Amino acid sequence: MTQFGQLTYPEISSQAEALQAAWTHLEKQQEWVDRYLANREYDEVIFIGSGSSYYQAQTMAATFRKWTGRSAAAHPSSEIFLFREAAAPSGKNYLLIGVSRSGESTEVILALESVKGLAGWTIAGITCYEDSKMAQISECLVSPLGKERSTVMTRSLSSMTFMMQAAIAKAAGNAQALQELERVMKHDADVVRTADDFIKPLVDKETFNKYIYLGMGAYVGLGQEASLKIKEMSYVWTESYGTLEFRHGPKSVVDPGTLVCLLVSEQARAYELKVAEEMKGYGAFVLLITAAAGSDTAFADAVFEIGEAGVSDEARSVLYLPALQYLGYYTAMKRGVDPDSPKNLTQVVKI
Repeated sequence: MTQFGQLTYPEISSQAEALQAAWTHLEKQQEWVDRYLANREYDEVIFIGSGSSYYQAQTMAATFRKWTGRSAAAHPSSEIFLFREAAAPSGKNYLLIGVSRSGESTEVILALESVKGLAGWTIAGITCYEDSKMAQISECLVSPLGKERSTVMTRSLSSMTFMMQAAIAKAAGNAQALQELERVMKHDADVVRTADDFIKPLVDKETFNKYIYLGMGAYVGLGQEASLKIKEMSYVWTESYGTLEFRHGPKSVVDPGTLVCLLVSEQARAYELKVAEEMKGYGAFVLLITAAAGSDTAFADAVFEIGEAGVSDEARSVLYLPALQYLGYYTAMKRGVDPDSPKNLTQVVKI
């Protein structure tokens, strides 16, 4: 058991360096940004991925819509090659961006190849492996330090999400967003360190039988990723919902022993905290991850402050990830399972 987590822990802990490398590498790829994201000939940009890559695609699409004012969507890769016209009706000009850590996932390759050469479709991608199959069939942004040896995505997801957000800010000519992302990048190492110090004793002390993650806007995908992360690493049952949507039926599962982890935005903070306080009343242990604590968060059982309240919710996205990833890691260690090699899983999923 002492050998468990030998890959996962350093990969979570080194994500600040991966963000810096992604930022630097993007500066050399302005031509990619201009050719694809800044190109207004596309009616819609579609981000696709599978598993964690699909969840970060949702954050990428939300950021693109907000910062460019243009249409974007996120779909599982399989929807494009098996149900394409249900996801993307014909008659439009699409940019299809594959999101894949390895660049080898069968589903994303099939999706990209299914539209390659079709009228109205252009393909591109983002990955951590410059020699991957996806990088061979499409021009890709590459997050060079996102490469990982562990099965679950941690550092790769943070760096790819951040890199695409920076590319979107460049495409939009949004100087303020770029400044915000640079602040986030410089602050990330502190968040990684404090998240480690905060989450380990919480996991050591508390025992939960259900894990619920809530988020809105750009954080919907982050909540889904957090849910998957702890399920992959720890084999615990967990779910994720839009924060206010959780009140419409799913809240019936809340009782003592339930962890409700809320990713608090600033845009909808008052509404989100009302939901969290309601769950506290049903007996849940409420964990808030927020830019800043205040009198409105005093009801919670635990509050982790990530800082940077002055930047937009979208730019702050990757700062939520260290605590969520450490929560999965330390829960796995407490349960005596190895987060490096989850059962039934492989790093690359092929059909």
